[in-house]
Amino acid sequence: MYPKEIEKLLLKVQKPGRYVGGELNAVVKDKRAVDVRFAFCFPDTYEIGMSHLGIKILYSLFNEKPYIWCERVFAPWIDMEAEMRAHDIPLYALESGDPLTDFDFIGFTLQYELSYTNILNMLSLGGIPVLAKDRKELDHIVVAGGPCACNPEPITDFVDIFFLGDGEEVDLEVIELYRACKKDGRSKDEFLRLASQIKGVYVPALYDVTYHEDGTISAVTPKDGAPAVIEKRVMMNMDESYYPDNFVVPNIEIVHDRAVEEIFRGCIRGCRFCQAGFLYRPVREKSVECISRQCHALCQNTGYDEVSLSSLSSSDYTQVVPLLRELNSWAKPENVSLSLPSLRVDGFTDDILDEIKTVRKSGLTFAPEAGSQRLRNAINKNVFEDELMNTCRIAFEGGYTTVKLYFMIGLPTETMDDVAAIAELGRKVVDCFYQTENRPKGKSPRVTVSASSFVPKPFTPFQWEPQDTMDELREKQQHIKNSITTRKITYNYHASDTSFLEAVFARGDRRLNAVLLEAHRRGMRFDGWSDCFSLEKWLEVFDYCGIDPAFYANRRRSFDEILPWDHLDYGVTKAFLKKECERAYNSEASPNCREKCMNCGALKYKGGVCYEKRQSDL
Repeated sequence: MYPKEIEKLLLKVQKPGRYVGGELNAVVKDKRAVDVRFAFCFPDTYEIGMSHLGIKILYSLFNEKPYIWCERVFAPWIDMEAEMRAHDIPLYALESGDPLTDFDFIGFTLQYELSYTNILNMLSLGGIPVLAKDRKELDHIVVAGGPCACNPEPITDFVDIFFLGDGEEVDLEVIELYRACKKDGRSKDEFLRLASQIKGVYVPALYDVTYHEDGTISAVTPKDGAPAVIEKRVMMNMDESYYPDNFVVPNIEIVHDRAVEEIFRGCIRGCRFCQAGFLYRPVREKSVECISRQCHALCQNTGYDEVSLSSLSSSDYTQVVPLLRELNSWAKPENVSLSLPSLRVDGFTDDILDEIKTVRKSGLTFAPEAGSQRLRNAINKNVFEDELMNTCRIAFEGGYTTVKLYFMIGLPTETMDDVAAIAELGRKVVDCFYQTENRPKGKSPRVTVSASSFVPKPFTPFQWEPQDTMDELREKQQHIKNSITTRKITYNYHASDTSFLEAVFARGDRRLNAVLLEAHRRGMRFDGWSDCFSLEKWLEVFDYCGIDPAFYANRRRSFDEILPWDHLDYGVTKAFLKKECERAYNSEASPNCREKCMNCGALKYKGGVCYEKRQSDL
């Protein structure tokens, strides 16, 4: 439970429930009876962190080991941080109320580049030296994993170990090694050298980076026996992979306040802008029986009456309709509703609609990503306008009146005609409603068009592409707004300022560590929140450090340039990504993994959709 000193502070802050712990299913152990204490830190607020599936899985996995106690730590909001600093209260874990200094591991999940300053702020608030070189003993080991670990170079000065890929096995192997090293009295340096030999473990201190005069990288050189290339870890058998039968149930409302079940990992589609679609290859599915069993257990142990079936593209699950029918065999009698996020336009059918129309009905969300077919081909979003219209017709006939459409602007090869086509596609959806005979009578359609700014990411075919400048993005945002001629369409867009900074850190190198440290010294944090973010202040930091952020965000890279993440192996080859980028220039789409293996490199894992497809073709 929380430290007694904060009781008098809770009435002074918004949402005191963020800071008190004591939730249903929270794990409390006798700290004298465990060998390793792990602080699982989410570098954002409680409501966002408690919605994240990864923390739910690893929290339960670690705590099943009698000698490990994993506790949760979230970033306090600005009002609470001010009170904690004013009263000398260090950042603490929710289960015990103990400060970060009492923990062997301080682990962060890297979900978003704009959370990096929160990582530094949480370490500082917890009394942990921010720089890894200042933490010399075999304690307070700072580790990190998650999607942003695919290019961790901008934060390598602060983190001792990065986990690449799926964490269920590699995390425990490192904890076991630590336990043995601690028992044997080994040093931190010895532990890190031994950890670097575990597959999926990247120890940045064991690599030197040199640069050309033009600022590009000339070499990444391993030392002390560290491997030249670090391979990600993959859990191939999802039925046998660990999944908890209960979650910590929050005391306050969180962003995704429902039971969550992961139905498969990876994606067959290969959209050229989508990092997750390449990082999590190959596609690995759970069985219908396993999913149903896990969902039922979660509902019984948490009391939730809604289950969200999580994946990158839920309708691509090969047994999606039989799965929904199996789930509804117990969900309907128990008044539990099912939600299928991440539905593709071309995967939505009457059968799916019939199965998810249980208990509650909300709007439907689809992501065409681009307004024109030419641009959808270029980004490999194999969705056609007639499919979208047919899907909307099915939804309107099923009683839906609200449709949300997600798009991206600033995509490679995009023209102003492509941008205007976003508004035109929204108008066609409105028209489709009125052209549907069996639509809900006496109601009007509500179509929301949302446009985010393209951010080039590592391990995608667009990793070499420049991001549009902020002026270009703002011009495109205004062009969409001017092209919308009906009040039936609501237009939302995200500020290009944050997308610019995201692009800088997404493809950054080790020189950005100095920028982050200076930003931390100036009190910058919660950069993903509009009420905290200031591009002007960030540009001042870049100028102070003598670094041009446009070098990282707005520069086109050559195909033969050494990229900051080239020594990390996520299964997809650079040759494949280059070929896909060249196909984009010709607006040439590629088949999905079930249609044809495009030889991305993931075959080496000897499992999943691509391997099964290749075997069946022999």
